[in-house]
Amino acid sequence: MAQPAQANQGVATGRPEGGGRAGGLSMHTRRLLWVWGFLALPVLFYAVIRFYPTFQAFWLSFTNWDLLRPPKFIGFANYVKLFKDPQFWKVFKNTFAYLIIGMPVSLLLSFVVSFFLDRVRFMHGFIRALYFLPYLTTAAAMAWVWRLFYQPAPIGIINDVLGMVGIPQQPFIRSVDQALPSIMVTAIWAGLGFQIIIFMAGLRAIPTTFYEAARIDGLGEWAILRKITLPLLKPTTVFLVVLSSIGFLRIFDQVYNMTTNDPGGPLGSTKPLVLMIYQTAFNSYAMGYAAAQTVVLFLILLAISLLQLWILRDKP
Repeated sequence: MAQPAQANQGVATGRPEGGGRAGGLSMHTRRLLWVWGFLALPVLFYAVIRFYPTFQAFWLSFTNWDLLRPPKFIGFANYVKLFKDPQFWKVFKNTFAYLIIGMPVSLLLSFVVSFFLDRVRFMHGFIRALYFLPYLTTAAAMAWVWRLFYQPAPIGIINDVLGMVGIPQQPFIRSVDQALPSIMVTAIWAGLGFQIIIFMAGLRAIPTTFYEAARIDGLGEWAILRKITLPLLKPTTVFLVVLSSIGFLRIFDQVYNMTTNDPGGPLGSTKPLVLMIYQTAFNSYAMGYAAAQTVVLFLILLAISLLQLWILRDKP
């Protein structure tokens, strides 16, 4: 008599049989189906828009293709040609010059500005907006404005100011020696606002109790900066180091628009790898060779990013 009573009790409570299963599916399985249902569209988007072109670029790098005829498999011939090309090594040197000089200078400037701007209370929001404004400006328009700045006097403002203080006019983007630093200044100035905002967010995230306790213990400003601010800003710094490095390795807009008469000039002194890829693909229509250059750039970006993450990792 006890068994029918237990069965009736189970029916009365409305509990599904099978250990919490409904319709033959467990709760865990149903949740997984819902999750993958929502993720299906983004995954499909990245598979079609991101991953497929990436794999296609790897395949095209082993072919000879000029858009007129079907791709012809030629093995590693494009890579052999690339590494024997003296123009590639010059462009490679320029690309790393943008990275090695531009990235630390931009991070140092943005940190210094954000550190002192965080202490400003009068018109703080307005000043912060002024720093962020160049980041919102179109890169092409900004490059053309700086190109006018670098022109000879009286058109170029910089040379006009130099003449007022008795300094001879400088060729800037018309000089083989000065063109790359001149464009680098523009690139640093363009990305400064974004880095300042991110650094300020990192500074605001540090609890003020740490600073109060440090001052009670008698630590000076330099000791507080070195022992509290910089260590706690490490996640923000790592993020900006990787992002800034990728930006300088992929620099294109400033170079192309500021050297329109001779893109990457004068005499290739400012040409980065991205501009070389563009010219190879859309001027020479050597798509297979351009794909090989793209793969090399991808591997450089991947290696630099992983190396930076490994160096700046939290050591146990």
